[in-house]
Amino acid sequence: MKKILLILIVVMTTISCTNAQEKQFSEEALNGQITTLEGNEIAFRDILEQHKGKTILIEVWASWCSDCVKAMPKLKEIQKENPDVAYVFISMDKSFEKWNEGIKKHEVEGDHYWVNDEKGMKGSFGQSIDLDWIPRYIVVNKEGSVDLYRAIEKDFDKITKALKQ
Repeated sequence: MKKILLILIVVMTTISCTNAQEKQFSEEALNGQITTLEGNEIAFRDILEQHKGKTILIEVWASWCSDCVKAMPKLKEIQKENPDVAYVFISMDKSFEKWNEGIKKHEVEGDHYWVNDEKGMKGSFGQSIDLDWIPRYIVVNKEGSVDLYRAIEKDFDKITKALKQ
């Protein structure tokens, strides 16, 4: 009986940690350098600061990601329903050129940034936001707190709810 109880406790702890939602970004994430469309470096903190006072929907994606492309129609629907939200797209594409081609090809509207790290999702910025899947969505509220830290393409109901709060 003790073994069963111990196993149950371990399983419940693992599940609760997996579903944990951060309420703020780490200093490592905030200091992370990301590339602009113009080829300049900008700290993630400064990107968030540009949208201070607005709800922000961040999508981490890549043009080669089939799940990202499949989710785009739903994301565009959310954009139409929530025009006051700031949309920030952070690409994990392998090259600056592929990233730019992907933005044009998929007609992605919003603010665009590229993580210039040869390790991609496993690089320092990806690790700093606990990136383990793309597309990944993060909702930051008007006060600058994270309302939804970990959402994927199957979580659009959660995303919509977080945007309405």
